[in-house]
Amino acid sequence: MRFARSRVALAAPFAILLVAALPRSSDPSVPQEVQIKAVAAAGSVHMLEGKGGNIGISIGPDGVLMIDDQFADVAPKVQAAIDSLAGAAQAPRYLVNTHFHSDHTGANAIFGARATVIAHDNVRKRLLGPAQRPMPAEGLPVVTYSSTAAVHFNGEEVRLIHYPTSHTDGDTVVWFTRSNVVHLGDLFFHQRFPFIDLDGGGSVVGLERSIADLLVKLPADVKLIPGHGPLASLADLKSYRAMLADSIAIVRGALEAGKGGDEIASDKMLGKYDNLSWQFISTEKFTQTLVRELSSATTERR
Repeated sequence: MRFARSRVALAAPFAILLVAALPRSSDPSVPQEVQIKAVAAAGSVHMLEGKGGNIGISIGPDGVLMIDDQFADVAPKVQAAIDSLAGAAQAPRYLVNTHFHSDHTGANAIFGARATVIAHDNVRKRLLGPAQRPMPAEGLPVVTYSSTAAVHFNGEEVRLIHYPTSHTDGDTVVWFTRSNVVHLGDLFFHQRFPFIDLDGGGSVVGLERSIADLLVKLPADVKLIPGHGPLASLADLKSYRAMLADSIAIVRGALEAGKGGDEIASDKMLGKYDNLSWQFISTEKFTQTLVRELSSATTERR
């Protein structure tokens, strides 16, 4: 499994990090119903579940490397979970954003005040752009890359790999090569339909292609941190890819047969996947996303 990659020099002092300023979870402004659950993945890597996208944490002799950060209002609880895992107060030294959505970058300005924020080029552009409220300067990525990069941290190479036109146009997959753990960001919604941000450069067809590529490259015993959902295996990712490919084929076939979007939705053509419906993306909404993307491609071919 080889990736042609460009190295990014990540200059950061190896001084002791002082953790202060972050209010703790007893702060009355922090929603008390939100609980941060730590799940051991493998090696130095843990997954934190809470409010928003799953967080990846590497803890070791070099300190803490963090992947995504959920929302600002739960940052104190996230920091408390990190402190508990580390056995002492430790602010993250590096923060990798898998993409630009606020449920993964909402606490950037808090953790980025002490951490070096890293992301794909397009993530910085979108956080600066008019599509959403601009990110404060301290939360912006200060190290960006275009294709691949690597961070050498806690005794392993942490590979950053860009998969274009998938969930968004700036998705990063993070591969902990020694721990054998991969954080897939929102390329992988485990046990539920994915949200595809078509307006943010995403594509269902592109996502299926990206997952197919990953399935060829990832080792059989890899542990997978999805953007949403429980810790997963390669078999889970294969099932997810099969659902994507089948759904694309079903909707594409219906469109090529001359059916309209409303008819496709009312026929419940993806009804066999109703168990993947959830609060944000129902079977109908996922079908509508497919119709929107594939109908334009079908029209172009005619």
